[in-house]
Amino acid sequence: MSGAPKPQVDTRKAHPARVYDWLLGGKDNYEVDRAVGKQLPLVARRSARQNRAFIQRAAKWLADQGVDQFLDIGTGIPSAPNLHQIVQQIIPSARVVYADNDPIVLRHAEALLVSTREGKTAYVEADVRRPDVILEHARHSLDFGRPVALSLIALLHFIGDKDNPYDIVRTLVGTLAPGSFLVLTHGTFDFEPDGAKTIAGPYQSGGITIRPRTKAEVERFFEALDLVPPGVVPAPTWRKDRRRPSEARSVVYAGVAAVRAS
Repeated sequence: MSGAPKPQVDTRKAHPARVYDWLLGGKDNYEVDRAVGKQLPLVARRSARQNRAFIQRAAKWLADQGVDQFLDIGTGIPSAPNLHQIVQQIIPSARVVYADNDPIVLRHAEALLVSTREGKTAYVEADVRRPDVILEHARHSLDFGRPVALSLIALLHFIGDKDNPYDIVRTLVGTLAPGSFLVLTHGTFDFEPDGAKTIAGPYQSGGITIRPRTKAEVERFFEALDLVPPGVVPAPTWRKDRRRPSEARSVVYAGVAAVRAS
């Protein structure tokens, strides 16, 4: 296992990964996390499920394209099927590196490290605000001279502007070879005008920074990349055969884009 373990879990402050776990019906959370989750509207629970469904569709699509290396940052608490289980079912030799900054995820890392014999999984405990640390450890398992799918699911809306999220993404994408992909979901209030009160309010009262972004702001993360059709869209509509009218009101945008040849 990569990274320097820091097993101390601060149960006095809510953590996005544990709130997300509660929204998905998980049990790996604390009262401080549940206190935030219980204040959130139904649309927040729905968006958590939409994120899970999107990454499953996107991972399968990428593996079908032949992508066999994945760097998943902001992994969260394991919830089957995990990314490696999806891609290794298609490409048994696929390699997956997970990264998260919540010590409780480290405690569950064994579930993320059960790879096929042909493939490999690894875990890095690190914060996305230190992309250099993540990349240093990921290089032990991934060949960055070949295509890698970089996954940032439900993560960047917890990175405020002062931490320069666009620079973080540019640094990560800048290490990827042509033929790689950026896979991203991001919270938005474009369809929820009361979101600042009903969604941002509970997170902020729990001490969690949240910065929803507009479609144009989310599209900036894909600058200089080639967006895969249908582009940046509400998460539940990305490459989904059947759509319900209510899905257009999702509070999550999703997109996948390819790294161009230089």
